[in-house]
Amino acid sequence: MGSPINVNKRQFLLRHVPVALSLTALPSLATAKSGRSLYLHNLHTQERLECWYYSNGKYLPQALDRINHLFRDHRTEQAHQIDENLLDTLFQLRLQFGIEQPIEIISGYRSAKTNEMLRRHSNGVARKSYHMVGRAVDCRFPGVPTSVLRDEAIAAARGGVGYYRRSDFVHLDTGPVRNW
Repeated sequence: MGSPINVNKRQFLLRHVPVALSLTALPSLATAKSGRSLYLHNLHTQERLECWYYSNGKYLPQALDRINHLFRDHRTEQAHQIDENLLDTLFQLRLQFGIEQPIEIISGYRSAKTNEMLRRHSNGVARKSYHMVGRAVDCRFPGVPTSVLRDEAIAAARGGVGYYRRSDFVHLDTGPVRNW
């Protein structure tokens, strides 16, 4: 006797409530003070890194150096300090999705030279990109549709979120909260 609206509500609840309940059981950044880790895979260099970058209330300089190297501009080999808040955003999303596989890094730091080259050859590359100051990453989470990653990143409200459906990646940055 249910109308199409009731069927859609039921389907929605069956699909989303278990996910929402499971996410509330995961630790947040506030409760993850003892340690934070990331497992990363740079798709251009094929390098992988699994490390604890935060422990006992402190960011770990050696781990941050290794992350900076993995996020480097693969065209120029230049590295830059990556914003710890960006790493925390990746960590928080990893926790929410329960990801065990490495997060796929498509683009981390970009030199001014690389950014300008990309601007000349494609749409959507900002003149003053947050990539150029270590505050942005283009990524995918294995097993998570990029549309779902986008939605969760927007809900987290930790910075900018761009969704590139055709290229199948999400841009995350630590700038003002906005999305496109």
